[in-house]
Amino acid sequence: DLDALRQAASAMAVDAFAIASAFAVRNPAHERLARDMVHEMTGKPVTLSTELTSALDAPRRALTAVLNARLIARISTLIDAVCRAMGRLGLSCPLMIVKGDGSLALAERVALRPIETVLSGPAASLVGAAWLCGRSDFIMSDIGGTTTDLGLLRDGRPKVSEEGAEVGGWRTMVRAIDVKTVGLGGDSEIAVSLDGRLTVGPQRVAPISLLASRYPETIAMLEADLADNEGGSLHGKFALRPFGAAATVTAELSPREKEVLELVGERPRPTRKIAVSAAAQRALLSLKRKGLVQTGGFTPSDAAHVLGLQGNWPGPAAELAARLMVRFRDMKLGDEARVRDFCREVWSETVRLSCRVVLQTAFGQDVPEPRLIDAVCSGRGSLGLAAVRLTPQVPVVAVGGPAKVYYDELARRLSCEVIYPPFFDVANAVGAATGVVAKSLRIAIEGDGSGLFRIHGPDGVLTHTNATQALAAATELARSLALAAVAAMGAGDPEVHVSIEKHHLPEAVDDNGMIEAIITAEAIGRPGGAH
Repeated sequence: DLDALRQAASAMAVDAFAIASAFAVRNPAHERLARDMVHEMTGKPVTLSTELTSALDAPRRALTAVLNARLIARISTLIDAVCRAMGRLGLSCPLMIVKGDGSLALAERVALRPIETVLSGPAASLVGAAWLCGRSDFIMSDIGGTTTDLGLLRDGRPKVSEEGAEVGGWRTMVRAIDVKTVGLGGDSEIAVSLDGRLTVGPQRVAPISLLASRYPETIAMLEADLADNEGGSLHGKFALRPFGAAATVTAELSPREKEVLELVGERPRPTRKIAVSAAAQRALLSLKRKGLVQTGGFTPSDAAHVLGLQGNWPGPAAELAARLMVRFRDMKLGDEARVRDFCREVWSETVRLSCRVVLQTAFGQDVPEPRLIDAVCSGRGSLGLAAVRLTPQVPVVAVGGPAKVYYDELARRLSCEVIYPPFFDVANAVGAATGVVAKSLRIAIEGDGSGLFRIHGPDGVLTHTNATQALAAATELARSLALAAVAAMGAGDPEVHVSIEKHHLPEAVDDNGMIEAIITAEAIGRPGGAH
Protein backbone atom coordinates (compact mmCIF):
# COMPACT_ATOMS: atom_id res chain seq x y z
CA ASP A 1 0.00 0.00 0.00
CA LEU A 2 2.17 2.83 -1.30
CA ASP A 3 -0.31 5.54 -0.28
CA ALA A 4 -0.25 4.42 3.35
CA LEU A 5 3.53 4.14 3.23
CA ARG A 6 3.80 7.63 1.76
CA GLN A 7 1.64 9.09 4.55
CA ALA A 8 3.59 7.28 7.26
CA ALA A 9 6.97 8.37 5.91
CA SER A 10 5.94 11.99 5.54
CA ALA A 11 4.77 12.07 9.17
CA MET A 12 8.09 10.84 10.57
CA ALA A 13 10.57 13.46 11.78
CA VAL A 14 13.67 11.27 11.48
CA ASP A 15 17.19 11.44 10.02
CA ALA A 16 17.08 8.02 8.36
CA PHE A 17 14.65 5.20 7.56
CA ALA A 18 14.78 1.41 7.95
CA ILE A 19 12.61 -0.88 5.83
CA ALA A 20 12.10 -4.58 6.50
CA SER A 21 9.65 -6.97 4.86
CA ALA A 22 8.87 -10.35 6.42
CA PHE A 23 9.73 -12.47 3.39
CA ALA A 24 12.14 -10.10 1.65
CA VAL A 25 15.01 -12.62 1.72
CA ARG A 26 12.99 -14.64 -0.79
CA ASN A 27 11.78 -11.65 -2.81
CA PRO A 28 13.14 -8.16 -1.98
CA ALA A 29 11.03 -6.36 -4.60
CA HIS A 30 8.70 -4.76 -2.03
CA GLU A 31 11.58 -3.45 0.09
CA ARG A 32 13.23 -1.92 -2.96
CA LEU A 33 10.02 -0.29 -4.17
CA ALA A 34 9.45 1.21 -0.72
CA ARG A 35 13.05 2.43 -0.54
CA ASP A 36 12.85 4.20 -3.88
CA MET A 37 9.63 5.95 -2.93
CA VAL A 38 10.78 7.00 0.57
CA HIS A 39 14.14 8.26 -0.66
CA GLU A 40 12.52 10.23 -3.49
CA MET A 41 10.06 11.80 -1.03
CA THR A 42 12.46 12.66 1.77
CA GLY A 43 16.00 12.56 0.42
CA LYS A 44 16.97 10.76 3.64
CA PRO A 45 19.14 7.60 3.82
CA VAL A 46 17.15 4.36 3.67
CA THR A 47 18.37 1.01 5.01
CA LEU A 48 16.96 -2.23 3.59
CA SER A 49 17.13 -5.33 5.77
CA THR A 50 18.09 -7.49 2.78
CA GLU A 51 21.11 -5.30 2.06
CA LEU A 52 22.54 -6.27 5.44
CA THR A 53 21.77 -10.00 5.53
CA SER A 54 20.18 -12.73 3.43
CA ALA A 55 19.38 -14.88 6.47
CA LEU A 56 15.91 -15.70 7.77
CA ASP A 57 14.53 -14.50 11.15
CA ALA A 58 12.56 -11.42 10.13
CA PRO A 59 12.41 -9.78 13.61
CA ARG A 60 16.20 -9.79 14.05
CA ARG A 61 16.66 -8.70 10.45
CA ALA A 62 14.33 -5.74 11.09
CA LEU A 63 16.18 -4.90 14.31
CA THR A 64 19.49 -4.94 12.44
CA ALA A 65 18.11 -2.52 9.85
CA VAL A 66 16.83 -0.14 12.54
CA LEU A 67 20.15 -0.11 14.40
CA ASN A 68 21.98 0.53 11.14
CA ALA A 69 19.73 3.49 10.31
CA ARG A 70 20.37 4.99 13.74
CA LEU A 71 24.15 4.83 13.23
CA ILE A 72 24.26 6.53 9.82
CA ALA A 73 24.40 10.09 11.16
CA ARG A 74 27.15 9.21 13.64
CA ILE A 75 29.47 7.55 11.16
CA SER A 76 28.85 10.30 8.61
CA THR A 77 30.17 12.81 11.16
CA LEU A 78 33.27 10.67 11.69
CA ILE A 79 33.92 10.21 7.97
CA ASP A 80 33.51 13.93 7.32
CA ALA A 81 36.03 14.74 10.06
CA VAL A 82 38.57 12.24 8.69
CA CYS A 83 38.13 13.58 5.16
CA ARG A 84 38.79 17.12 6.38
CA ALA A 85 41.95 15.93 8.13
CA MET A 86 43.07 14.15 4.96
CA GLY A 87 42.52 17.37 3.03
CA ARG A 88 44.69 19.33 5.45
CA LEU A 89 47.42 16.73 5.01
CA GLY A 90 47.14 16.81 1.22
CA LEU A 91 46.03 13.16 0.96
CA SER A 92 43.94 12.25 -2.08
CA CYS A 93 43.87 8.44 -1.66
CA PRO A 94 40.61 6.53 -1.09
CA LEU A 95 39.47 6.28 2.53
CA MET A 96 38.96 2.67 3.62
CA ILE A 97 37.26 1.55 6.84
CA VAL A 98 37.65 -1.76 8.67
CA LYS A 99 34.48 -3.83 9.08
CA GLY A 100 33.59 -6.16 11.91
CA ASP A 101 34.80 -9.24 10.05
CA GLY A 102 38.24 -7.69 9.52
CA SER A 103 37.75 -6.81 5.85
CA LEU A 104 37.90 -3.32 4.34
CA ALA A 105 35.44 -1.20 2.39
CA LEU A 106 35.37 2.28 0.91
CA ALA A 107 34.11 4.91 3.33
CA GLU A 108 31.21 5.91 1.10
CA ARG A 109 29.94 2.32 1.19
CA VAL A 110 30.36 2.01 4.94
CA ALA A 111 28.54 5.32 5.42
CA LEU A 112 25.31 3.56 4.41
CA ARG A 113 26.02 0.37 6.38
CA PRO A 114 27.73 1.54 9.57
CA ILE A 115 26.51 -1.42 11.61
CA GLU A 116 28.98 -3.56 9.67
CA THR A 117 31.80 -1.76 11.53
CA VAL A 118 30.76 -3.18 14.91
CA LEU A 119 33.82 -4.84 16.54
CA SER A 120 36.07 -3.44 13.81
CA GLY A 121 38.75 -2.56 16.38
CA PRO A 122 39.31 -6.12 17.65
CA ALA A 123 38.94 -7.40 14.08
CA ALA A 124 41.73 -5.10 12.91
CA SER A 125 43.93 -6.26 15.79
CA LEU A 126 43.37 -9.90 14.84
CA VAL A 127 44.21 -9.25 11.18
CA GLY A 128 47.26 -7.22 12.20
CA ALA A 129 48.45 -9.88 14.63
CA ALA A 130 48.18 -12.56 11.93
CA TRP A 131 50.12 -10.44 9.44
CA LEU A 132 52.84 -9.59 11.96
CA CYS A 133 53.46 -13.05 13.43
CA GLY A 134 52.88 -15.21 10.35
CA ARG A 135 50.99 -17.90 12.30
CA SER A 136 47.72 -19.44 11.11
CA ASP A 137 46.39 -20.75 14.45
CA PHE A 138 46.48 -18.73 17.66
CA ILE A 139 44.56 -16.93 20.38
CA MET A 140 44.90 -13.17 20.07
CA SER A 141 44.77 -11.08 23.22
CA ASP A 142 44.74 -7.33 22.66
CA ILE A 143 45.16 -5.54 25.99
CA GLY A 144 44.77 -1.79 25.90
CA GLY A 145 43.87 0.88 28.40
CA THR A 146 40.18 0.13 28.82
CA THR A 147 39.56 -3.44 27.65
CA THR A 148 41.12 -6.72 26.65
CA ASP A 149 39.79 -8.15 23.38
CA LEU A 150 40.31 -11.82 22.57
CA GLY A 151 39.73 -13.66 19.30
CA LEU A 152 40.73 -16.86 17.51
CA LEU A 153 42.53 -17.42 14.23
CA ARG A 154 42.03 -20.94 12.87
CA ASP A 155 43.56 -22.12 9.59
CA GLY A 156 44.51 -18.53 8.83
CA ARG A 157 40.96 -17.18 9.12
CA PRO A 158 39.34 -15.25 11.99
CA LYS A 159 36.61 -17.16 13.76
CA VAL A 160 33.33 -15.42 12.88
CA SER A 161 30.34 -15.35 15.22
CA GLU A 162 27.53 -17.56 13.94
CA GLU A 163 25.01 -15.64 16.05
CA GLY A 164 25.91 -12.16 14.80
CA ALA A 165 27.45 -9.18 16.54
CA GLU A 166 25.87 -7.69 19.64
CA VAL A 167 25.05 -3.97 19.65
CA GLY A 168 23.90 -2.31 22.87
CA GLY A 169 22.66 -5.62 24.25
CA TRP A 170 20.80 -6.52 21.03
CA ARG A 171 21.89 -9.54 18.99
CA THR A 172 22.06 -8.45 15.34
CA MET A 173 22.56 -10.40 12.11
CA VAL A 174 25.79 -8.61 11.24
CA ARG A 175 28.78 -10.73 10.26
CA ALA A 176 31.60 -10.01 12.70
CA ILE A 177 34.46 -11.82 14.35
CA ASP A 178 33.73 -13.91 17.42
CA VAL A 179 35.40 -11.72 20.01
CA LYS A 180 35.33 -11.65 23.79
CA THR A 181 35.74 -8.22 25.37
CA VAL A 182 36.32 -7.70 29.08
CA GLY A 183 36.85 -4.53 31.08
CA LEU A 184 40.50 -5.19 31.84
CA GLY A 185 43.40 -2.97 30.83
CA GLY A 186 46.18 -0.72 31.96
CA ASP A 187 43.68 2.00 32.89
CA SER A 188 41.31 -0.25 34.87
CA GLU A 189 40.23 1.26 38.18
CA ILE A 190 41.76 -0.32 41.27
CA ALA A 191 39.33 -0.42 44.16
CA VAL A 192 39.65 -1.68 47.72
CA SER A 193 36.48 -2.68 49.57
CA LEU A 194 35.86 -2.01 53.26
CA ASP A 195 36.92 -5.59 54.04
CA GLY A 196 40.21 -5.08 52.17
CA ARG A 197 39.34 -7.01 49.02
CA LEU A 198 41.10 -5.70 45.90
CA THR A 199 39.35 -5.50 42.52
CA VAL A 200 40.65 -4.58 39.07
CA GLY A 201 38.13 -2.94 36.71
CA PRO A 202 35.86 -3.12 34.88
CA GLN A 203 35.57 0.68 35.06
CA ARG A 204 38.25 2.84 33.44
CA VAL A 205 39.98 5.84 35.01
CA ALA A 206 42.85 8.05 33.87
CA PRO A 207 46.06 6.75 35.50
CA ILE A 208 47.47 8.98 38.21
CA SER A 209 50.87 8.91 36.48
CA LEU A 210 49.32 10.24 33.28
CA LEU A 211 47.46 13.00 35.11
CA ALA A 212 50.63 14.11 36.88
CA SER A 213 52.59 14.20 33.62
CA ARG A 214 49.97 16.50 32.09
CA TYR A 215 49.05 18.45 35.20
CA PRO A 216 52.03 18.72 37.61
CA GLU A 217 49.82 20.16 40.35
CA THR A 218 48.42 16.63 40.78
CA ILE A 219 51.47 15.76 42.90
CA ALA A 220 50.80 18.56 45.38
CA MET A 221 47.17 17.42 45.70
CA LEU A 222 48.30 13.84 46.38
CA GLU A 223 50.68 15.10 49.07
CA ALA A 224 47.82 17.09 50.60
CA ASP A 225 45.70 13.94 50.69
CA LEU A 226 48.51 12.12 52.48
CA ALA A 227 48.76 14.96 55.00
CA ASP A 228 45.05 14.59 55.79
CA ASN A 229 45.14 12.11 58.66
CA GLU A 230 41.49 11.17 58.30
CA GLY A 231 42.09 9.35 55.01
CA GLY A 232 39.15 7.95 53.05
CA SER A 233 38.16 6.05 49.93
CA LEU A 234 38.07 9.24 47.81
CA HIS A 235 41.64 10.28 48.59
CA GLY A 236 43.90 10.02 45.56
CA LYS A 237 40.98 10.31 43.14
CA PHE A 238 40.28 13.21 40.78
CA ALA A 239 37.68 14.50 38.36
CA LEU A 240 38.09 16.65 35.25
CA ARG A 241 36.58 17.23 31.85
CA PRO A 242 37.52 14.59 29.24
CA PHE A 243 40.73 15.30 27.33
CA GLY A 244 39.93 17.38 24.25
CA ALA A 245 36.21 17.53 25.04
CA ALA A 246 34.02 19.93 23.09
CA ALA A 247 31.67 22.44 24.68
CA THR A 248 29.18 20.70 26.96
CA VAL A 249 25.44 20.74 26.29
CA THR A 250 23.71 20.79 29.67
CA ALA A 251 20.06 21.19 28.67
CA GLU A 252 19.14 17.60 29.59
CA LEU A 253 21.03 17.49 32.90
CA SER A 254 19.33 17.48 36.28
CA PRO A 255 19.88 20.46 38.60
CA ARG A 256 22.20 18.36 40.77
CA GLU A 257 24.21 17.24 37.72
CA LYS A 258 24.57 20.83 36.55
CA GLU A 259 25.70 21.87 40.01
CA VAL A 260 28.36 19.14 40.14
CA LEU A 261 29.48 19.75 36.56
CA GLU A 262 30.19 23.40 37.38
CA LEU A 263 32.74 22.19 39.95
CA VAL A 264 34.61 20.12 37.35
CA GLY A 265 37.15 21.96 35.24
CA GLU A 266 39.70 21.31 32.52
CA ARG A 267 42.33 20.38 35.13
CA PRO A 268 42.11 17.73 37.86
CA ARG A 269 40.30 18.50 41.07
CA PRO A 270 40.09 16.15 44.07
CA THR A 271 36.91 14.09 43.94
CA ARG A 272 36.39 14.52 47.69
CA LYS A 273 35.91 18.27 47.11
CA ILE A 274 33.26 17.65 44.43
CA ALA A 275 31.32 14.61 45.67
CA VAL A 276 30.65 16.07 49.10
CA SER A 277 27.42 14.11 49.61
CA ALA A 278 25.84 10.86 48.50
CA ALA A 279 23.65 12.79 46.05
CA ALA A 280 26.69 14.55 44.61
CA GLN A 281 28.48 11.21 44.25
CA ARG A 282 25.52 9.80 42.30
CA ALA A 283 25.47 12.90 40.07
CA LEU A 284 29.20 12.60 39.40
CA LEU A 285 28.79 8.94 38.44
CA SER A 286 25.93 9.86 36.10
CA LEU A 287 28.04 12.57 34.45
CA LYS A 288 30.82 10.05 33.94
CA ARG A 289 28.42 7.59 32.27
CA LYS A 290 27.30 10.38 29.94
CA GLY A 291 30.88 11.11 28.94
CA LEU A 292 30.86 14.62 30.41
CA VAL A 293 33.36 13.90 33.18
CA GLN A 294 36.36 11.61 33.46
CA THR A 295 37.90 10.46 36.69
CA GLY A 296 41.49 9.73 37.62
CA GLY A 297 42.67 7.11 40.05
CA PHE A 298 45.08 4.29 40.77
CA THR A 299 45.43 1.73 37.95
CA PRO A 300 47.53 -1.31 36.96
CA SER A 301 49.66 1.10 34.93
CA ASP A 302 50.46 3.04 38.11
CA ALA A 303 51.36 -0.17 39.94
CA ALA A 304 53.63 -1.14 37.04
CA HIS A 305 55.36 2.25 37.29
CA VAL A 306 56.06 1.72 40.99
CA LEU A 307 57.47 -1.75 40.25
CA GLY A 308 59.66 -0.44 37.43
CA LEU A 309 57.82 -2.50 34.80
CA GLN A 310 56.58 0.56 32.93
CA GLY A 311 58.03 4.03 32.43
CA ASN A 312 55.67 5.99 30.19
CA TRP A 313 55.03 8.73 32.76
CA PRO A 314 57.92 8.90 35.27
CA GLY A 315 57.65 10.71 38.57
CA PRO A 316 56.51 10.21 42.17
CA ALA A 317 52.74 10.36 41.51
CA ALA A 318 52.17 6.60 41.21
CA GLU A 319 53.93 5.85 44.50
CA LEU A 320 52.07 8.64 46.30
CA ALA A 321 48.75 7.24 45.07
CA ALA A 322 49.79 3.71 46.06
CA ARG A 323 50.59 4.94 49.59
CA LEU A 324 47.07 6.37 49.80
CA MET A 325 45.58 3.03 48.72
CA VAL A 326 47.67 1.17 51.32
CA ARG A 327 46.66 3.63 54.05
CA PHE A 328 42.97 3.14 53.29
CA ARG A 329 43.34 -0.64 53.25
CA ASP A 330 45.61 -1.04 56.31
CA MET A 331 44.32 1.98 58.25
CA LYS A 332 47.90 3.23 58.54
CA LEU A 333 50.70 4.49 56.31
CA GLY A 334 52.85 1.73 54.88
CA ASP A 335 56.59 1.72 54.33
CA GLU A 336 58.21 1.32 50.93
CA ALA A 337 58.17 -2.48 51.13
CA ARG A 338 54.44 -2.54 51.96
CA VAL A 339 53.69 -0.19 49.05
CA ARG A 340 55.62 -2.41 46.65
CA ASP A 341 53.82 -5.49 47.98
CA PHE A 342 50.49 -3.81 47.28
CA CYS A 343 51.54 -2.86 43.76
CA ARG A 344 52.73 -6.42 43.10
CA GLU A 345 49.33 -7.67 44.28
CA VAL A 346 47.63 -5.34 41.77
CA TRP A 347 49.93 -6.57 39.02
CA SER A 348 49.36 -10.22 39.96
CA GLU A 349 45.58 -9.81 40.01
CA THR A 350 45.71 -8.23 36.54
CA VAL A 351 47.69 -11.25 35.32
CA ARG A 352 45.23 -13.64 37.01
CA LEU A 353 42.25 -12.06 35.26
CA SER A 354 44.15 -12.13 31.96
CA CYS A 355 44.85 -15.86 32.39
CA ARG A 356 41.19 -16.49 33.09
CA VAL A 357 39.90 -14.81 29.92
CA VAL A 358 42.57 -16.52 27.80
CA LEU A 359 41.40 -19.89 29.16
CA GLN A 360 37.78 -18.94 28.50
CA THR A 361 38.70 -18.23 24.90
CA ALA A 362 40.56 -21.53 24.62
CA PHE A 363 37.62 -23.44 26.13
CA GLY A 364 35.18 -21.70 23.80
CA GLN A 365 32.82 -20.87 26.63
CA ASP A 366 32.65 -19.07 29.95
CA VAL A 367 34.13 -20.95 32.87
CA PRO A 368 33.15 -20.55 36.49
CA GLU A 369 35.69 -19.72 39.17
CA PRO A 370 36.35 -23.19 40.58
CA ARG A 371 39.37 -23.89 42.71
CA LEU A 372 41.00 -25.72 39.80
CA ILE A 373 40.90 -22.68 37.51
CA ASP A 374 42.01 -20.36 40.30
CA ALA A 375 44.97 -22.59 41.16
CA VAL A 376 46.27 -22.15 37.62
CA CYS A 377 45.44 -18.48 37.07
CA SER A 378 46.71 -17.33 40.46
CA GLY A 379 50.12 -18.84 39.73
CA ARG A 380 50.09 -21.39 42.58
CA GLY A 381 50.02 -24.30 40.13
CA SER A 382 48.80 -26.76 42.74
CA LEU A 383 45.69 -27.82 44.62
CA GLY A 384 46.40 -29.71 47.79
CA LEU A 385 49.06 -32.26 46.90
CA ALA A 386 48.23 -32.23 43.18
CA ALA A 387 50.01 -30.17 40.55
CA VAL A 388 47.55 -28.40 38.25
CA ARG A 389 48.17 -27.21 34.72
CA LEU A 390 45.82 -25.93 32.01
CA THR A 391 47.54 -24.97 28.77
CA PRO A 392 46.12 -23.59 25.49
CA GLN A 393 47.05 -25.86 22.57
CA VAL A 394 47.83 -22.89 20.35
CA PRO A 395 50.10 -19.89 20.99
CA VAL A 396 48.82 -16.69 22.56
CA VAL A 397 49.70 -13.69 20.40
CA ALA A 398 49.78 -10.72 22.75
CA VAL A 399 49.29 -7.26 21.27
CA GLY A 400 48.50 -3.83 22.65
CA GLY A 401 50.62 -1.29 24.49
CA PRO A 402 50.94 -2.92 27.95
CA ALA A 403 51.09 -6.55 26.74
CA LYS A 404 54.67 -7.32 27.83
CA VAL A 405 54.02 -5.97 31.33
CA TYR A 406 51.64 -8.86 32.07
CA TYR A 407 51.96 -11.62 29.50
CA ASP A 408 55.44 -12.90 30.35
CA GLU A 409 53.96 -13.97 33.67
CA LEU A 410 50.83 -15.28 31.92
CA ALA A 411 53.07 -17.53 29.81
CA ARG A 412 54.59 -18.95 32.99
CA ARG A 413 51.27 -19.56 34.74
CA LEU A 414 49.60 -21.19 31.72
CA SER A 415 52.77 -22.96 30.52
CA CYS A 416 52.04 -21.69 27.02
CA GLU A 417 53.85 -19.95 24.20
CA VAL A 418 53.28 -16.19 24.12
CA ILE A 419 54.32 -14.35 20.98
CA TYR A 420 55.00 -10.62 20.84
CA PRO A 421 55.13 -9.86 17.11
CA PRO A 422 57.06 -6.83 15.83
CA PHE A 423 55.08 -3.61 16.41
CA PHE A 424 52.70 -5.54 18.70
CA ASP A 425 51.66 -2.28 20.36
CA VAL A 426 50.04 -1.01 17.12
CA ALA A 427 48.65 -4.28 15.73
CA ASN A 428 45.22 -2.76 15.05
CA ALA A 429 46.76 -0.07 12.86
CA VAL A 430 48.72 -2.75 11.00
CA GLY A 431 45.49 -4.71 10.51
CA ALA A 432 43.78 -1.68 9.01
CA ALA A 433 46.70 -1.18 6.62
CA THR A 434 47.05 -4.82 5.54
CA GLY A 435 43.40 -5.91 5.37
CA VAL A 436 41.61 -7.11 2.27
CA VAL A 437 38.25 -6.27 0.73
CA ALA A 438 35.90 -9.23 1.06
CA LYS A 439 32.24 -10.05 0.54
CA SER A 440 30.37 -13.26 1.20
CA LEU A 441 26.81 -13.75 -0.03
CA ARG A 442 24.34 -16.59 -0.40
CA ILE A 443 21.83 -17.50 -3.08
CA ALA A 444 19.11 -20.03 -2.25
CA ILE A 445 17.47 -22.51 -4.62
CA GLU A 446 14.19 -24.19 -3.66
CA GLY A 447 12.85 -27.29 -5.38
CA ASP A 448 9.13 -28.00 -5.12
CA GLY A 449 9.47 -31.74 -5.74
CA SER A 450 7.68 -31.57 -9.08
CA GLY A 451 10.58 -30.40 -11.24
CA LEU A 452 10.49 -26.64 -10.62
CA PHE A 453 13.52 -24.90 -9.09
CA ARG A 454 13.27 -21.31 -7.86
CA ILE A 455 16.37 -19.14 -7.49
CA HIS A 456 15.87 -16.42 -4.89
CA GLY A 457 18.10 -13.59 -6.08
CA PRO A 458 18.34 -9.94 -5.08
CA ASP A 459 16.19 -8.85 -8.02
CA GLY A 460 13.45 -11.40 -7.52
CA VAL A 461 12.74 -15.05 -8.24
CA LEU A 462 14.01 -16.95 -11.30
CA THR A 463 12.46 -20.30 -12.21
CA HIS A 464 14.10 -23.28 -13.93
CA THR A 465 12.79 -26.73 -14.82
CA ASN A 466 16.18 -28.42 -14.63
CA ALA A 467 18.35 -28.69 -11.50
CA THR A 468 21.63 -28.54 -13.38
CA GLN A 469 20.60 -25.35 -15.14
CA ALA A 470 19.35 -23.84 -11.87
CA LEU A 471 22.63 -24.64 -10.10
CA ALA A 472 24.68 -23.20 -12.95
CA ALA A 473 22.57 -20.04 -13.11
CA ALA A 474 22.62 -19.53 -9.33
CA THR A 475 26.38 -20.12 -9.18
CA GLU A 476 27.05 -17.58 -11.90
CA LEU A 477 24.68 -15.10 -10.23
CA ALA A 478 26.42 -15.51 -6.86
CA ARG A 479 29.86 -15.12 -8.48
CA SER A 480 28.93 -11.99 -10.39
CA LEU A 481 27.20 -10.37 -7.40
CA ALA A 482 30.15 -11.07 -5.08
CA LEU A 483 32.66 -9.72 -7.60
CA ALA A 484 30.56 -6.61 -8.21
CA ALA A 485 30.20 -6.04 -4.46
CA VAL A 486 33.94 -6.13 -3.70
CA ALA A 487 34.71 -4.00 -6.74
CA ALA A 488 32.28 -1.37 -5.44
CA MET A 489 33.92 -1.59 -2.01
CA GLY A 490 37.34 -0.81 -3.47
CA ALA A 491 38.89 -4.17 -4.44
CA GLY A 492 41.23 -4.59 -7.37
CA ASP A 493 41.61 -7.94 -9.22
CA PRO A 494 39.44 -9.92 -6.78
CA GLU A 495 39.21 -13.69 -6.66
CA VAL A 496 36.02 -15.59 -5.89
CA HIS A 497 35.42 -18.97 -4.26
CA VAL A 498 32.05 -20.72 -4.56
CA SER A 499 30.71 -23.52 -2.36
CA ILE A 500 27.42 -25.39 -2.79
CA GLU A 501 25.39 -27.11 -0.08
CA LYS A 502 22.62 -29.41 -1.40
CA HIS A 503 19.68 -31.18 0.24
CA HIS A 504 17.85 -33.96 -1.65
CA LEU A 505 14.70 -36.01 -1.24
CA PRO A 506 15.44 -39.39 0.39
CA GLU A 507 14.74 -41.33 -2.83
CA ALA A 508 16.56 -38.90 -5.14
CA VAL A 509 19.08 -40.36 -7.60
CA ASP A 510 20.37 -37.06 -9.02
CA ASP A 511 20.09 -33.30 -8.54
CA ASN A 512 16.57 -33.23 -9.99
CA GLY A 513 15.52 -34.63 -6.60
CA MET A 514 17.01 -31.60 -4.89
CA ILE A 515 14.72 -29.71 -2.52
CA GLU A 516 17.16 -26.98 -1.53
CA ALA A 517 20.62 -25.67 -2.30
CA ILE A 518 22.63 -22.82 -0.82
CA ILE A 519 25.29 -21.29 -3.05
CA THR A 520 27.85 -19.24 -1.13
CA ALA A 521 30.26 -17.00 -3.03
CA GLU A 522 33.13 -15.23 -1.28
CA ALA A 523 35.13 -12.67 -3.23
CA ILE A 524 38.42 -11.29 -1.91
CA GLY A 525 40.71 -8.62 -3.32
CA ARG A 526 43.33 -6.12 -2.27
CA PRO A 527 42.27 -2.45 -2.01
CA GLY A 528 42.84 -0.35 -5.10
CA GLY A 529 40.08 -1.07 -7.59
CA ALA A 530 37.41 1.57 -7.07
CA HIS A 531 37.98 5.28 -6.39
